[in-house]
Amino acid sequence: MATDRSSSNDFGRPLRRIMLAVLFLLLVGVFLLWRIDSPRVERFRAQITDRIVPNLDWAMAPVTGTVNLLRDYQSYQRLTVQNQELRSELRKMQTWKEAALQLEQENARLLDLNKVRLDPRLTYITGVVLADSGSPFRQSVLLNVGSRDGIVEGWATVDGIGLVGRISGVGKDTARVILVTDISSRIPATIQPSGQRAIIAGDNSSAPPIDFLENPDLVRPGDRVISSGDGGVFPAGLLIGQVAADPGGRLRVRLAADFERLEFLRVLRGHSVETVTEGASIILDQSRPDPASNTPEPLGE
Repeated sequence: MATDRSSSNDFGRPLRRIMLAVLFLLLVGVFLLWRIDSPRVERFRAQITDRIVPNLDWAMAPVTGTVNLLRDYQSYQRLTVQNQELRSELRKMQTWKEAALQLEQENARLLDLNKVRLDPRLTYITGVVLADSGSPFRQSVLLNVGSRDGIVEGWATVDGIGLVGRISGVGKDTARVILVTDISSRIPATIQPSGQRAIIAGDNSSAPPIDFLENPDLVRPGDRVISSGDGGVFPAGLLIGQVAADPGGRLRVRLAADFERLEFLRVLRGHSVETVTEGASIILDQSRPDPASNTPEPLGE
């Protein structure tokens, strides 16, 4: 057995050397053939290429698929990175969008305040609404202005369109506003164009009723309701709303102010409010005798 193996090895080694030599010569011949610059050789090379290359598509398919797979994987990696970056940018843009919407709404409220046409004699202070009372029995809001800003109890407040309420309670840095819808609110009003006088009485609803109307037959739904200025609490000419009728036929006021979105309020400080600072005294008619002087004098003895 050992002799057979050694003889086969002795026969195989020269054969491998011959095959390597033939392969080397073949490669050298192909190299030289491809290096020769001759029209005949060029035609020969073209014929060889036309015969061999189309038949090697099956052999190149795995290589082409592998290359395409690597390219797709690299493209997928790039898309993953870009997707993560886009998600991060989208979150940032959503944050900026929310901030922009808030600024847009705030700007709209301030523009509404600037559109209010007031008496030139009236001056005002603009305050930010901090919170509301949150009570069904008392409707009020809190402003971020107070006595340090010169706020006085009783002053009227308006939003971008109409009357909102009056100051009822002043602190150093805050002030409370009783809304016109509060049950304790009473506003002397004038209904245009009829000129009828009335009282707008709050009842904790969004449309307070009209009380003490002089002649209801002269009032129609849609008539403007403004403050009359009677009593000196509210300045005259402030828009309150429009007349409307409820299902029961009672006249109410559809308020002009947007009570669902109270963010900024104007506190009007241009009107004068008379306050009693000293005790009242009785003014006697000088044409009448003093009752004290009518006491009978004692009879002389």
